[in-house]
Amino acid sequence: MSEGPNGIQDSRPGGERPEHFDADGPEGDPHVWYQRGLELLSRGSPAAAAQILQRAAAAEPGSRSVREALARAQFDAKRYTEAAANFRLIVEASPADDYAHFGLGLSLARSGNPASAAEYLALAVAMRPDNRHYTNALLAVRATLHSRGAHRAAGQEADRRKDA
Repeated sequence: MSEGPNGIQDSRPGGERPEHFDADGPEGDPHVWYQRGLELLSRGSPAAAAQILQRAAAAEPGSRSVREALARAQFDAKRYTEAAANFRLIVEASPADDYAHFGLGLSLARSGNPASAAEYLALAVAMRPDNRHYTNALLAVRATLHSRGAHRAAGQEADRRKDA
């Protein structure tokens, strides 16, 4: 994965709006919005992509490809909680989707929930043990959990000594 909802950011002088936008948002249908969102995402504009893809997802809530693109854009825009929610919808609809488990795990890890992240990353690794990205992400989350556990144990030991 590469890396809010404040609107389409356009760097053109004078604040011109692109010709494919009207006052209410992008012209076209959900497929056009999906294609435009993917284009923006590939160009490194995840916040803009997320805005357009959110519109496509609202129009086509059952589309896995739109939902995945939206989750990726949200993740890249550092909107991890929103990305996790969209990856979770994909996991619930398609439990065998290893990439959705991976995306959900990464989103949960980045939003500060490594214990839940480890569960989804472990499932992704179980489905695709040959995928180095999945394995590395799981190892990193487990290292975080181990470190937090060691830190917590050290703090509890210090509290015990202080109370004694």
